[in-house]
Amino acid sequence: MSKMITADLVDLDLSAGTKEAAARSLAERMVALGRVTDLDGFLADVAAREAQMPTGLEGGIGIPHCRSAHVVEPTLAFGRSPSGIDFGAPDGPADLIFLIAAPAGADDAHLTILSSLARQLMNEEFTTALRSATSAREASALIAGEEAEPEAPAEETSEPAAPAPGGEAAGAADGPETPFRIVAVTSCPTGIAHTYMAAEALEKAGEAAGVEVAVETQGSAGFTRLDPAVVEAADGVIFAHDVPVRDKERFAGKPTVDVGVKAGINRPTELISEVRGKAARGEVSAGRPTPVERAGEPTEGYGTKLRKWLMSGVSYMVPFVAAGGLLIALGFAIGGYDIDKAPSVAEYFAWGQADSWAALMFQIGGLAFSFLVPVLAGYIAYGMADRPGLVPGFVGGSIALTINAGFLGGLAAGLIAGGTVLAIQKVKVPAALRGIMPVVVIPLLASIVVGFLMFLVIGKPIAELQKALTDWLSGLSGANAIILGVILGLMMCFDLGGPVNKVAYAFAVGGLATPNEGSLKVMAAVMAAGMVPPLAMALATTVRGRLFTKAERENGKAAWVLGASFISEGAIPFAAADPLRVIPSAMVGGAVTGALSMAFECTLRAPHGGIFVIPLIGNPLLYLVAILAGTLVSAGLVILLKGARKSAPVGNGGTEEKPQAETRVAVAA
Repeated sequence: MSKMITADLVDLDLSAGTKEAAARSLAERMVALGRVTDLDGFLADVAAREAQMPTGLEGGIGIPHCRSAHVVEPTLAFGRSPSGIDFGAPDGPADLIFLIAAPAGADDAHLTILSSLARQLMNEEFTTALRSATSAREASALIAGEEAEPEAPAEETSEPAAPAPGGEAAGAADGPETPFRIVAVTSCPTGIAHTYMAAEALEKAGEAAGVEVAVETQGSAGFTRLDPAVVEAADGVIFAHDVPVRDKERFAGKPTVDVGVKAGINRPTELISEVRGKAARGEVSAGRPTPVERAGEPTEGYGTKLRKWLMSGVSYMVPFVAAGGLLIALGFAIGGYDIDKAPSVAEYFAWGQADSWAALMFQIGGLAFSFLVPVLAGYIAYGMADRPGLVPGFVGGSIALTINAGFLGGLAAGLIAGGTVLAIQKVKVPAALRGIMPVVVIPLLASIVVGFLMFLVIGKPIAELQKALTDWLSGLSGANAIILGVILGLMMCFDLGGPVNKVAYAFAVGGLATPNEGSLKVMAAVMAAGMVPPLAMALATTVRGRLFTKAERENGKAAWVLGASFISEGAIPFAAADPLRVIPSAMVGGAVTGALSMAFECTLRAPHGGIFVIPLIGNPLLYLVAILAGTLVSAGLVILLKGARKSAPVGNGGTEEKPQAETRVAVAA
């Protein structure tokens, strides 16, 4: 640790007023010592990590941290703020700020040392000593552990303590009371700080409550699995995590509390009480983890959970859409638009004829497309209720196809299936039946309920609604089409791969399940608009490079390829560093492209591919014109806004280069 922090990396009078300014002040010390090679690039990585989750902790602590390619060696800088800085902790500003910088490929030894610091921060004596330190050298020595506190002398006794009344035999007769045993897993996106702080907090809370707590920290330094015997003997499980728990099925069948990692730090005693309550009521987890079962913090609303469930289904559906859509589009491109009338290749196939190969691709793609709605419904249910939700979800999705309820029917079937399984799981059953519940009983009962509701209750109304939507898209033209293109373009560029972007994309992909002229136009507009932000940032960094940092200019080179490939996330580094200029510019350009694509009546049967599927696009030249127009508009706006900032007048009549906006938005990747 002594190599990671020196007195030169300590500021006991940190005057920064915001977390961005604090990170910059401490990072400048790292740059001065040659520990960080690119200040702005490193700060962009810190900001991206901060966007995932605030790094403020209760007790006046802020721990901005990241792994970055701009870090030469693991480094720790410390600042003490007299007035406090808001890092998003629930109890207010932080006065102890630790900036942790780890190289992108940091070795396990260094990360283990950094994790030990994270545990120290849960020690009140340690933080009190830092608040009392009078010199930078004293503070760095405390952090590095160079001044170990002497251990308190053990009390001497002249003779062993007298046994309790009744002697050892009496105690052995009743037997010692077995403490409640909990196993826990902690993890965070970076795996450096929060992971180990949550572990320390849970262990201390367990010790105070007389509960045995064994924690598995799944951090950047790797992890050692808990002994299977310890897991087997546990009475309850706590998951405090912001990334998926590895090998989570080991803990199935036990009372489980599943929360975000900050809950493990801020309210460990409450979590222990909650899992003990579940054990007393006989509540157990149904099986392996679901991708979205974690509710995170208690303030997370139903709307957020619903979005996660729907995105779970969409994420599993997209590969079927991509493979099936591209195969169908290739079939049309090779064999013409009459290829759908070709006989089955199982009955007739001529190796030397292009039409036979076109028919083969078209028919394989059609079969892949036939899975769209069942997969959507099945994995929405899986996202809600884990593996027991798959069967009723797939059954409901297949029924939606049978009754022509389409994409909307699949959404409804998935939600009904997941909700039904969750309701059944709440029923307390004898221990002897728990083993067959997720495999037999729950799928059977849930499939009956879903089938009844889809066939006899809500299926027909949803089918009518789906037909109305399909007819509306088929008749979409003129001003209505252009307005829809503007809306979709704005949504695709608002959060660059985040929830709003995914809603627009899911709407377009859903239309491909029942393709018509209108739905193909929507798919084309969505992909074109999604290509604009990274292409625009690439163009802007090329034309006016001096307006961007060195790291942004490097990112701009990669953005050409990402934009051309329809990967909107290529613009995220720019948006994270300067959201107030980049995001509005991207949205305007996306709206222009979406409107032009709809006006030009461009169509697309493939859900992805960027410029690499241009031959499969209807009106390809006008499609490229639409993308170019949006890119020029967006690049021009961002250059204009950044240029205005660079030349903003100051009081003495000169100009001042203002720093990047300190306001950020959390951009989801």
